[in-house]
Amino acid sequence: MVLEKLGESLKATLEKIANAVFLDDKLINELIKEIQRALLQSDVNVKLVFDLSNKIKKRALEEEIPKGLTKKEHAINIVYEELAIFLGGVGHKIEINKKPFKIMLVGLFGSGKTTTAAKLANFFKKRAGRIAMIQLDMWRPAAFKQLEQLGKQINVTVFGDEKEKDPVKIYKKFEKELTDFDLVIIDTAGRDALSDELIEELNKINKIVNADERLLVISADIGQAAEKQAIAFHDTCNVTGVIVTKMEGTAKGGGALSACSVTKAPVKFIGIGEKINDFEEFNPKGFVSRLLGMGDIEALLEKAKDAITEEEAGDMSKKILKGEFNLLDLYDQMQAMKKMGPLSKVMELIPGMGQLKMPKELLDVQEGKLEKWRYIMDSCTKKELEDPELISGERIDRIARGSGVPSKEIRELIKQYRQSKKMMKMFKGGNMKNMEKLMKRMPGMKGMMG
Repeated sequence: MVLEKLGESLKATLEKIANAVFLDDKLINELIKEIQRALLQSDVNVKLVFDLSNKIKKRALEEEIPKGLTKKEHAINIVYEELAIFLGGVGHKIEINKKPFKIMLVGLFGSGKTTTAAKLANFFKKRAGRIAMIQLDMWRPAAFKQLEQLGKQINVTVFGDEKEKDPVKIYKKFEKELTDFDLVIIDTAGRDALSDELIEELNKINKIVNADERLLVISADIGQAAEKQAIAFHDTCNVTGVIVTKMEGTAKGGGALSACSVTKAPVKFIGIGEKINDFEEFNPKGFVSRLLGMGDIEALLEKAKDAITEEEAGDMSKKILKGEFNLLDLYDQMQAMKKMGPLSKVMELIPGMGQLKMPKELLDVQEGKLEKWRYIMDSCTKKELEDPELISGERIDRIARGSGVPSKEIRELIKQYRQSKKMMKMFKGGNMKNMEKLMKRMPGMKGMMG
Protein backbone atom coordinates (compact mmCIF):
# COMPACT_ATOMS: atom_id res chain seq x y z
CA MET A 1 0.00 0.00 0.00
CA VAL A 2 1.06 3.61 -0.63
CA LEU A 3 2.48 5.05 2.63
CA GLU A 4 1.61 1.78 4.35
CA LYS A 5 3.23 2.64 7.71
CA LEU A 6 1.49 6.01 7.89
CA GLY A 7 -1.84 4.35 7.11
CA GLU A 8 -1.32 1.65 9.75
CA SER A 9 -0.38 4.24 12.41
CA LEU A 10 -3.38 6.44 11.66
CA LYS A 11 -5.79 3.48 11.60
CA ALA A 12 -4.47 2.22 14.95
CA THR A 13 -4.84 5.71 16.42
CA LEU A 14 -8.44 6.10 15.25
CA GLU A 15 -9.25 2.59 16.46
CA LYS A 16 -8.31 3.69 19.98
CA ILE A 17 -10.90 6.46 19.74
CA ALA A 18 -13.57 4.16 18.28
CA ASN A 19 -13.04 1.59 21.08
CA ALA A 20 -12.83 4.12 23.92
CA VAL A 21 -15.73 4.29 26.37
CA PHE A 22 -15.28 8.05 26.85
CA LEU A 23 -13.47 10.63 24.73
CA ASP A 24 -11.81 13.00 27.21
CA ASP A 25 -9.00 15.59 26.95
CA LYS A 26 -6.39 12.99 27.87
CA LEU A 27 -7.39 10.72 24.97
CA ILE A 28 -7.45 13.67 22.55
CA ASN A 29 -3.90 14.61 23.63
CA GLU A 30 -2.81 10.98 23.05
CA LEU A 31 -4.46 11.09 19.62
CA ILE A 32 -2.55 14.28 18.71
CA LYS A 33 0.79 12.77 19.80
CA GLU A 34 0.15 9.61 17.75
CA ILE A 35 -0.73 11.66 14.66
CA GLN A 36 2.40 13.79 15.10
CA ARG A 37 4.56 10.67 15.42
CA ALA A 38 3.01 9.04 12.34
CA LEU A 39 3.46 12.13 10.15
CA LEU A 40 7.03 12.80 11.30
CA GLN A 41 7.95 9.19 10.49
CA SER A 42 6.59 9.81 6.97
CA ASP A 43 9.05 12.72 6.63
CA VAL A 44 6.51 15.53 6.85
CA ASN A 45 8.05 18.89 7.86
CA VAL A 46 8.02 19.43 11.67
CA LYS A 47 6.41 22.88 11.49
CA LEU A 48 3.65 21.57 9.18
CA VAL A 49 3.02 18.65 11.54
CA PHE A 50 2.59 20.92 14.56
CA ASP A 51 0.37 23.35 12.66
CA LEU A 52 -1.86 20.48 11.56
CA SER A 53 -2.02 18.77 14.97
CA ASN A 54 -2.87 22.08 16.70
CA LYS A 55 -5.78 22.60 14.29
CA ILE A 56 -7.08 19.09 15.00
CA LYS A 57 -6.72 19.57 18.76
CA LYS A 58 -8.42 22.98 18.75
CA ARG A 59 -11.39 21.68 16.73
CA ALA A 60 -11.72 18.48 18.82
CA LEU A 61 -11.75 20.41 22.11
CA GLU A 62 -13.74 23.50 21.14
CA GLU A 63 -16.02 22.72 18.19
CA GLU A 64 -19.69 22.05 18.75
CA ILE A 65 -20.62 18.48 17.84
CA PRO A 66 -23.00 18.39 14.83
CA LYS A 67 -26.39 16.77 15.29
CA GLY A 68 -26.45 13.08 14.47
CA LEU A 69 -22.76 12.51 15.38
CA THR A 70 -21.25 11.23 18.62
CA LYS A 71 -18.18 12.93 20.11
CA LYS A 72 -16.00 10.03 18.89
CA GLU A 73 -17.40 10.16 15.35
CA HIS A 74 -16.86 13.91 15.27
CA ALA A 75 -13.21 13.53 16.36
CA ILE A 76 -12.57 10.94 13.62
CA ASN A 77 -14.26 13.23 11.08
CA ILE A 78 -12.04 16.16 12.17
CA VAL A 79 -8.88 14.08 11.59
CA TYR A 80 -10.14 13.07 8.14
CA GLU A 81 -11.10 16.63 7.13
CA GLU A 82 -7.90 18.29 8.38
CA LEU A 83 -5.62 15.69 6.77
CA ALA A 84 -7.44 16.17 3.44
CA ILE A 85 -7.09 19.98 3.67
CA PHE A 86 -3.42 19.53 4.64
CA LEU A 87 -2.77 17.55 1.44
CA GLY A 88 -4.45 20.05 -0.86
CA GLY A 89 -8.16 19.98 -0.04
CA VAL A 90 -10.02 19.46 -3.30
CA GLY A 91 -8.47 17.53 -6.16
CA HIS A 92 -7.10 19.41 -9.18
CA LYS A 93 -8.27 17.56 -12.28
CA ILE A 94 -6.95 18.37 -15.75
CA GLU A 95 -9.74 19.10 -18.23
CA ILE A 96 -8.83 18.62 -21.91
CA ASN A 97 -10.76 21.57 -23.34
CA LYS A 98 -8.95 22.49 -26.58
CA LYS A 99 -7.04 20.89 -29.47
CA PRO A 100 -4.21 20.20 -29.20
CA PHE A 101 -4.05 20.39 -25.41
CA LYS A 102 -0.36 20.38 -24.43
CA ILE A 103 1.16 18.98 -21.23
CA MET A 104 4.89 19.59 -20.67
CA LEU A 105 6.79 17.50 -18.12
CA VAL A 106 9.81 18.93 -16.29
CA GLY A 107 12.05 17.56 -13.52
CA LEU A 108 15.50 16.37 -12.51
CA PHE A 109 17.29 13.16 -13.56
CA GLY A 110 15.91 10.04 -11.88
CA SER A 111 12.43 11.42 -11.24
CA GLY A 112 10.86 9.09 -13.84
CA LYS A 113 9.69 11.72 -16.36
CA THR A 114 9.75 9.48 -19.45
CA THR A 115 7.88 6.61 -17.81
CA THR A 116 5.44 9.16 -16.38
CA ALA A 117 4.85 10.59 -19.88
CA ALA A 118 3.66 7.14 -21.01
CA LYS A 119 1.56 6.62 -17.86
CA LEU A 120 -0.07 10.00 -18.43
CA ALA A 121 -0.77 9.13 -22.09
CA ASN A 122 -2.26 5.80 -21.04
CA PHE A 123 -4.42 7.51 -18.39
CA PHE A 124 -5.90 9.91 -20.95
CA LYS A 125 -6.39 7.32 -23.72
CA LYS A 126 -10.09 6.85 -22.94
CA ARG A 127 -10.58 10.47 -21.95
CA ALA A 128 -8.93 12.64 -24.59
CA GLY A 129 -9.15 11.21 -28.12
CA ARG A 130 -5.94 11.05 -30.18
CA ILE A 131 -2.73 11.33 -28.14
CA ALA A 132 0.90 11.92 -29.13
CA MET A 133 4.15 12.13 -27.16
CA ILE A 134 7.25 14.04 -28.23
CA GLN A 135 10.74 13.51 -26.82
CA LEU A 136 12.80 16.69 -26.29
CA ASP A 137 15.38 15.09 -23.96
CA MET A 138 18.63 15.18 -25.89
CA TRP A 139 20.86 14.60 -22.86
CA ARG A 140 20.07 10.94 -22.24
CA PRO A 141 21.22 8.85 -25.26
CA ALA A 142 18.39 6.30 -24.95
CA ALA A 143 15.59 8.73 -24.03
CA PHE A 144 13.88 8.68 -27.45
CA LYS A 145 14.11 4.88 -27.76
CA GLN A 146 12.64 4.46 -24.28
CA LEU A 147 9.66 6.70 -25.06
CA GLU A 148 9.22 5.02 -28.46
CA GLN A 149 9.05 1.57 -26.83
CA LEU A 150 6.57 2.79 -24.22
CA GLY A 151 4.49 4.39 -26.99
CA LYS A 152 4.28 1.07 -28.85
CA GLN A 153 3.24 -0.68 -25.65
CA ILE A 154 0.21 1.61 -25.22
CA ASN A 155 -0.37 2.27 -28.94
CA VAL A 156 0.41 6.01 -28.79
CA THR A 157 2.33 7.93 -31.51
CA VAL A 158 5.81 9.17 -30.52
CA PHE A 159 7.76 11.96 -32.22
CA GLY A 160 11.48 12.74 -31.87
CA ASP A 161 14.84 12.98 -33.64
CA GLU A 162 17.89 11.26 -32.16
CA LYS A 163 20.30 13.13 -34.46
CA GLU A 164 19.13 16.65 -33.62
CA LYS A 165 20.52 18.05 -30.35
CA ASP A 166 18.43 21.22 -30.13
CA PRO A 167 15.03 20.49 -28.45
CA VAL A 168 13.45 23.65 -29.89
CA LYS A 169 14.32 22.57 -33.45
CA ILE A 170 12.85 19.10 -32.79
CA TYR A 171 9.57 20.61 -31.59
CA LYS A 172 9.37 22.98 -34.59
CA LYS A 173 10.05 20.07 -36.96
CA PHE A 174 6.91 18.21 -35.81
CA GLU A 175 4.78 21.19 -34.72
CA LYS A 176 2.41 21.00 -37.71
CA GLU A 177 1.85 17.23 -37.33
CA LEU A 178 1.08 17.67 -33.63
CA THR A 179 -1.95 19.85 -34.46
CA ASP A 180 -3.77 16.68 -35.64
CA PHE A 181 -3.83 15.33 -32.06
CA ASP A 182 -6.18 16.12 -29.17
CA LEU A 183 -3.48 15.81 -26.51
CA VAL A 184 0.29 16.23 -26.83
CA ILE A 185 2.64 15.23 -24.00
CA ILE A 186 6.10 16.82 -24.12
CA ASP A 187 8.98 15.07 -22.32
CA THR A 188 11.93 17.37 -21.53
CA ALA A 189 15.51 16.82 -20.36
CA GLY A 190 16.57 16.85 -16.71
CA ARG A 191 19.86 17.46 -14.88
CA ASP A 192 21.33 16.41 -11.55
CA ALA A 193 20.29 19.81 -10.21
CA LEU A 194 18.36 22.84 -11.41
CA SER A 195 21.33 24.55 -13.09
CA ASP A 196 21.41 27.81 -15.10
CA GLU A 197 21.82 25.65 -18.21
CA LEU A 198 18.62 23.68 -17.52
CA ILE A 199 16.72 26.87 -16.65
CA GLU A 200 17.75 28.44 -19.97
CA GLU A 201 16.75 25.28 -21.90
CA LEU A 202 13.37 25.03 -20.18
CA ASN A 203 12.66 28.71 -20.76
CA LYS A 204 13.29 28.29 -24.51
CA ILE A 205 11.10 25.16 -24.72
CA ASN A 206 8.39 26.73 -22.59
CA LYS A 207 8.26 29.79 -24.86
CA ILE A 208 7.92 27.80 -28.11
CA VAL A 209 5.58 25.06 -26.75
CA ASN A 210 3.26 27.39 -24.81
CA ALA A 211 1.93 24.40 -22.84
CA ASP A 212 -1.51 24.38 -21.21
CA GLU A 213 -0.12 22.41 -18.25
CA ARG A 214 3.46 22.38 -17.01
CA LEU A 215 3.83 19.48 -14.60
CA LEU A 216 6.84 18.94 -12.35
CA VAL A 217 7.70 15.25 -11.91
CA ILE A 218 9.18 14.57 -8.45
CA SER A 219 10.28 11.27 -6.92
CA ALA A 220 8.63 10.62 -3.52
CA ASP A 221 11.92 9.46 -2.00
CA ILE A 222 13.31 13.02 -1.90
CA GLY A 223 10.95 13.75 1.00
CA GLN A 224 10.93 17.35 2.25
CA ALA A 225 13.34 18.50 -0.50
CA ALA A 226 10.27 18.40 -2.78
CA GLU A 227 9.22 21.83 -1.53
CA LYS A 228 12.45 23.52 -2.71
CA GLN A 229 12.24 21.74 -6.08
CA ALA A 230 8.60 22.75 -6.56
CA ILE A 231 9.36 26.40 -5.80
CA ALA A 232 12.50 26.47 -7.99
CA PHE A 233 10.79 24.91 -11.02
CA HIS A 234 7.71 27.07 -10.46
CA ASP A 235 9.87 30.20 -10.64
CA THR A 236 11.51 28.91 -13.83
CA CYS A 237 8.52 27.87 -15.95
CA ASN A 238 5.42 28.65 -13.88
CA VAL A 239 4.63 25.03 -12.94
CA THR A 240 0.87 24.39 -12.84
CA GLY A 241 1.01 21.10 -10.94
CA VAL A 242 3.11 18.23 -9.62
CA ILE A 243 3.27 14.49 -10.29
CA VAL A 244 4.78 12.52 -7.38
CA THR A 245 6.31 9.23 -8.58
CA LYS A 246 7.49 6.10 -6.71
CA MET A 247 4.89 6.52 -3.97
CA GLU A 248 4.76 2.76 -3.43
CA GLY A 249 8.39 2.28 -2.44
CA THR A 250 9.10 4.85 0.24
CA ALA A 251 8.02 6.04 3.67
CA LYS A 252 8.97 9.62 2.68
CA GLY A 253 6.00 10.17 0.36
CA GLY A 254 4.23 12.18 3.07
CA GLY A 255 7.00 14.77 2.84
CA ALA A 256 6.68 15.15 -0.93
CA LEU A 257 2.86 15.30 -0.88
CA SER A 258 2.59 17.81 1.95
CA ALA A 259 5.48 19.98 0.75
CA CYS A 260 3.98 20.31 -2.74
CA SER A 261 0.50 20.94 -1.40
CA VAL A 262 1.62 24.00 0.57
CA THR A 263 3.27 25.54 -2.50
CA LYS A 264 1.30 27.06 -5.39
CA ALA A 265 1.79 23.84 -7.39
CA PRO A 266 -0.81 21.24 -6.28
CA VAL A 267 -0.23 17.51 -6.69
CA LYS A 268 -2.31 16.37 -9.68
CA PHE A 269 -1.19 12.75 -10.13
CA ILE A 270 0.69 10.08 -8.17
CA GLY A 271 2.64 7.08 -9.45
CA ILE A 272 1.91 4.05 -7.26
CA GLY A 273 3.90 1.28 -8.95
CA GLU A 274 6.09 0.29 -11.89
CA LYS A 275 3.33 -0.89 -14.24
CA ILE A 276 1.79 1.45 -16.82
CA ASN A 277 -1.59 1.38 -14.99
CA ASP A 278 -0.07 2.19 -11.59
CA PHE A 279 -0.98 5.84 -11.92
CA GLU A 280 -3.92 7.89 -10.69
CA GLU A 281 -5.29 11.38 -10.20
CA PHE A 282 -4.48 12.70 -6.75
CA ASN A 283 -7.65 13.27 -4.79
CA PRO A 284 -6.70 14.33 -1.21
CA LYS A 285 -10.05 13.29 0.30
CA GLY A 286 -9.96 9.85 -1.33
CA PHE A 287 -6.27 9.42 -0.50
CA VAL A 288 -6.83 10.19 3.20
CA SER A 289 -9.91 7.97 3.24
CA ARG A 290 -7.77 5.11 1.91
CA LEU A 291 -5.04 5.76 4.49
CA LEU A 292 -7.64 5.55 7.26
CA GLY A 293 -8.99 2.24 5.91
CA MET A 294 -12.26 3.81 4.70
CA GLY A 295 -11.67 3.04 1.01
CA ASP A 296 -11.74 5.37 -1.99
CA ILE A 297 -14.88 4.75 -3.97
CA GLU A 298 -14.05 7.43 -6.59
CA ALA A 299 -10.69 5.83 -7.45
CA LEU A 300 -12.35 2.40 -7.48
CA LEU A 301 -14.95 3.60 -9.98
CA GLU A 302 -12.23 5.15 -12.17
CA LYS A 303 -10.34 1.84 -12.26
CA ALA A 304 -13.55 -0.09 -12.88
CA LYS A 305 -14.43 2.27 -15.77
CA ASP A 306 -11.25 1.23 -17.55
CA ALA A 307 -11.85 -2.46 -16.88
CA ILE A 308 -15.57 -2.88 -17.52
CA THR A 309 -18.34 -1.11 -19.47
CA GLU A 310 -21.16 0.75 -17.70
CA GLU A 311 -23.70 -1.78 -18.97
CA GLU A 312 -21.66 -4.73 -17.68
CA ALA A 313 -21.19 -3.00 -14.33
CA GLY A 314 -24.94 -2.40 -14.03
CA ASP A 315 -25.79 -6.02 -14.83
CA MET A 316 -23.17 -7.33 -12.44
CA SER A 317 -24.18 -5.06 -9.54
CA LYS A 318 -27.83 -6.17 -9.85
CA LYS A 319 -26.78 -9.83 -9.68
CA ILE A 320 -24.40 -9.21 -6.77
CA LEU A 321 -27.04 -7.38 -4.74
CA LYS A 322 -29.48 -10.24 -5.31
CA GLY A 323 -26.80 -12.83 -4.58
CA GLU A 324 -27.66 -14.54 -7.87
CA PHE A 325 -24.40 -14.43 -9.80
CA ASN A 326 -22.95 -17.65 -11.27
CA LEU A 327 -19.45 -18.87 -12.18
CA LEU A 328 -19.65 -17.01 -15.48
CA ASP A 329 -20.18 -13.76 -13.56
CA LEU A 330 -17.39 -14.66 -11.16
CA TYR A 331 -15.16 -15.23 -14.21
CA ASP A 332 -16.06 -11.76 -15.57
CA GLN A 333 -15.34 -10.23 -12.17
CA MET A 334 -11.95 -11.93 -12.09
CA GLN A 335 -11.09 -10.62 -15.56
CA ALA A 336 -12.12 -7.11 -14.57
CA MET A 337 -10.16 -7.33 -11.30
CA LYS A 338 -7.08 -8.39 -13.26
CA LYS A 339 -7.34 -5.26 -15.40
CA MET A 340 -7.82 -3.07 -12.33
CA GLY A 341 -4.50 -4.15 -10.84
CA PRO A 342 -3.27 -6.31 -7.94
CA LEU A 343 -5.97 -7.53 -5.57
CA SER A 344 -4.21 -5.89 -2.60
CA LYS A 345 -4.47 -2.44 -4.23
CA VAL A 346 -8.09 -2.89 -5.29
CA MET A 347 -9.02 -4.00 -1.74
CA GLU A 348 -7.68 -0.69 -0.36
CA LEU A 349 -10.26 1.19 -2.45
CA ILE A 350 -13.33 -0.74 -1.28
CA PRO A 351 -15.01 1.00 1.69
CA GLY A 352 -14.63 -1.16 4.80
CA MET A 353 -12.22 -3.65 3.25
CA GLY A 354 -9.18 -1.63 4.33
CA GLN A 355 -10.24 -2.22 7.93
CA LEU A 356 -10.25 -6.01 7.57
CA LYS A 357 -7.05 -7.44 8.96
CA MET A 358 -5.86 -9.33 5.89
CA PRO A 359 -2.09 -9.85 5.66
CA LYS A 360 -0.25 -9.11 2.40
CA GLU A 361 0.77 -12.80 2.08
CA LEU A 362 -2.90 -13.74 2.11
CA LEU A 363 -3.74 -11.39 -0.74
CA ASP A 364 -0.76 -12.68 -2.74
CA VAL A 365 -2.05 -16.25 -2.26
CA GLN A 366 -5.51 -15.22 -3.44
CA GLU A 367 -4.07 -13.58 -6.58
CA GLY A 368 -2.23 -16.82 -7.37
CA LYS A 369 -5.47 -18.75 -6.98
CA LEU A 370 -7.32 -16.46 -9.38
CA GLU A 371 -4.95 -17.49 -12.17
CA LYS A 372 -5.61 -21.22 -11.53
CA TRP A 373 -9.34 -20.67 -11.26
CA ARG A 374 -9.33 -19.00 -14.68
CA TYR A 375 -7.86 -22.20 -16.21
CA ILE A 376 -10.53 -24.25 -14.44
CA MET A 377 -13.34 -22.10 -15.82
CA ASP A 378 -11.91 -22.35 -19.33
CA SER A 379 -12.41 -26.14 -19.04
CA CYS A 380 -16.02 -25.90 -17.81
CA THR A 381 -19.01 -26.19 -20.13
CA LYS A 382 -21.39 -23.24 -20.51
CA LYS A 383 -24.03 -25.10 -18.46
CA GLU A 384 -21.56 -25.71 -15.63
CA LEU A 385 -20.55 -22.05 -15.59
CA GLU A 386 -24.20 -20.97 -15.47
CA ASP A 387 -25.14 -23.51 -12.78
CA PRO A 388 -22.10 -24.53 -10.66
CA GLU A 389 -24.28 -26.89 -8.60
CA LEU A 390 -24.14 -29.29 -11.62
CA ILE A 391 -20.42 -29.86 -11.05
CA SER A 392 -20.37 -33.33 -9.46
CA GLY A 393 -17.44 -35.68 -8.76
CA GLU A 394 -17.24 -37.03 -12.35
CA ARG A 395 -17.37 -33.55 -13.82
CA ILE A 396 -14.63 -32.41 -11.41
CA ASP A 397 -12.35 -35.21 -12.70
CA ARG A 398 -13.03 -34.19 -16.33
CA ILE A 399 -12.38 -30.48 -15.60
CA ALA A 400 -9.16 -31.40 -13.74
CA ARG A 401 -7.87 -33.32 -16.79
CA GLY A 402 -8.78 -30.48 -19.17
CA SER A 403 -7.31 -27.67 -17.05
CA GLY A 404 -4.26 -29.48 -15.69
CA VAL A 405 -5.30 -28.35 -12.20
CA PRO A 406 -5.75 -30.79 -9.25
CA SER A 407 -9.35 -31.77 -8.29
CA LYS A 408 -8.78 -30.16 -4.89
CA GLU A 409 -8.44 -26.73 -6.54
CA ILE A 410 -11.74 -27.20 -8.42
CA ARG A 411 -13.58 -28.07 -5.21
CA GLU A 412 -12.00 -24.98 -3.65
CA LEU A 413 -13.32 -22.81 -6.49
CA ILE A 414 -16.86 -24.14 -5.99
CA LYS A 415 -16.52 -23.47 -2.26
CA GLN A 416 -15.28 -19.95 -3.05
CA TYR A 417 -18.29 -19.38 -5.30
CA ARG A 418 -20.71 -20.39 -2.53
CA GLN A 419 -18.91 -18.28 0.06
CA SER A 420 -18.91 -15.31 -2.34
CA LYS A 421 -22.70 -15.44 -2.55
CA LYS A 422 -22.88 -15.25 1.24
CA MET A 423 -20.34 -12.42 1.29
CA MET A 424 -22.34 -10.32 -1.17
CA LYS A 425 -25.37 -10.61 1.10
CA MET A 426 -23.22 -9.28 3.94
CA PHE A 427 -22.00 -6.42 1.74
CA LYS A 428 -25.64 -5.56 1.15
CA GLY A 429 -26.30 -5.58 4.88
CA GLY A 430 -23.05 -3.76 5.69
CA ASN A 431 -22.07 -6.26 8.40
CA MET A 432 -18.27 -6.06 8.24
CA LYS A 433 -17.67 -8.06 11.46
CA ASN A 434 -19.56 -11.03 10.04
CA MET A 435 -17.65 -10.63 6.79
CA GLU A 436 -14.34 -10.85 8.60
CA LYS A 437 -15.48 -14.09 10.28
CA LEU A 438 -16.57 -15.44 6.92
CA MET A 439 -13.26 -14.59 5.26
CA LYS A 440 -11.42 -16.58 7.92
CA ARG A 441 -13.36 -19.66 6.75
CA MET A 442 -12.61 -19.10 3.07
CA PRO A 443 -10.24 -21.40 1.16
CA GLY A 444 -6.61 -20.50 1.77
CA MET A 445 -7.53 -17.92 4.42
CA LYS A 446 -7.81 -20.09 7.49
CA GLY A 447 -5.11 -19.41 10.03
CA MET A 448 -3.84 -16.33 8.16
CA MET A 449 -6.04 -13.67 9.77
CA GLY A 450 -5.63 -12.35 13.28
